[in-house]
Amino acid sequence: MTRESGEFLRTGGTSATGLKVGVTLFIREGSQSLWENGIFQNCFFLLMLLLRSKLVERCFIVNGGPGDPAQAGDFLAGAPAPVIGLQEAMNGLDVIIELSAQLDPAWGRDFVARGGRIVGMRVANDFIIDAERMAFGLAPGLLVSPAPYHEIWTLPAFERTCASYYRTGFRAPVRVMPHLWAPTLIERTLGPADARSFEYSPGRRRWRLAILEPNICTVKTCHLPMLLCDLAHRLDSHAIEYLRVFNAMGLKERSDFVSYASSLDLVRQGIATFEPRFKIFEVMGPQADAIVSHHWENAQNYLYYEALYGGCPLIHNSRLLDGCGYAYRSFDPEDGALALLQALREHDRNLDAYRKSACDFLKKLDPCNEENIVRFGDALAQMFVLEETA
Repeated sequence: MTRESGEFLRTGGTSATGLKVGVTLFIREGSQSLWENGIFQNCFFLLMLLLRSKLVERCFIVNGGPGDPAQAGDFLAGAPAPVIGLQEAMNGLDVIIELSAQLDPAWGRDFVARGGRIVGMRVANDFIIDAERMAFGLAPGLLVSPAPYHEIWTLPAFERTCASYYRTGFRAPVRVMPHLWAPTLIERTLGPADARSFEYSPGRRRWRLAILEPNICTVKTCHLPMLLCDLAHRLDSHAIEYLRVFNAMGLKERSDFVSYASSLDLVRQGIATFEPRFKIFEVMGPQADAIVSHHWENAQNYLYYEALYGGCPLIHNSRLLDGCGYAYRSFDPEDGALALLQALREHDRNLDAYRKSACDFLKKLDPCNEENIVRFGDALAQMFVLEETA
């Protein structure tokens, strides 16, 4: 813990015993799953970390949606903190971290007026998403809000494209924070027996490949992975048993995508199929051996971490995986095809070393990692220290 954090504790900040911190979660009506998107999981991992901070007395999930938490079922089963509403948050919190649900600006102004601090935590490539939605007349994603943010927190993956966007739009300083992940949710969902089926099983001569990009916007799509898999197949027709492209049902309705897919040998020969959305542990093991991925300025993904956790071969173009997986140059399908064939040749032989390097990397992301706890604690403390000394 830094000197600033220690000073905050000695002076008591806004509470004699520590901070009361809430993280917003959008609870909607009807069925909901933690596996729908990464932001729900991010809420849980952040709360797991905050509960271990010496600066934090209590943590809460703040419901920013219309749903009833009592009806949320499995969505909130095992939640790391209790759920409160916005009125309770107004009167009981020192800090609110806007993550899964965006705050009403009027609520935010009242909260700050009574001494609270607001952090906007952004864990997607909002600049690209927002620009794309404006260009194509789609419903907005992130709304640039006049709420009185004290800081915007984002991830290393988005510093280059989004930091100046956030500073300008939200009129607040931007702080780059660690990405958090742990296998807790996978292990809790699967249980010990099924968790073993998620692990990579060596010994197959031909690989079953999966592409699991969401195909919602341009930052993560299946187009380049399909091309590099097709080139790998042309280089070695015995390498691929089949390719399954998931999250692709909407794409199948588009004539331009059908034309693109139909140009590939894998499709023409009936080796590639297009599938709906599945959870990763429903795919890896039962349906696939390796994941082929591609991103554009979205280099930190839970998909990557989950694949590495299972020992699965990950063919990717991320610069933020500490050398794990099999990397290729971005937007270079020829290099990607070579990375895929290299993985097929080497993965079984080097599986123990692959798993060890993945484990070492994933430990750095753990919400229980002391370095991560200190980083977030210092950020919270400095919001109070800097304002009081200004």
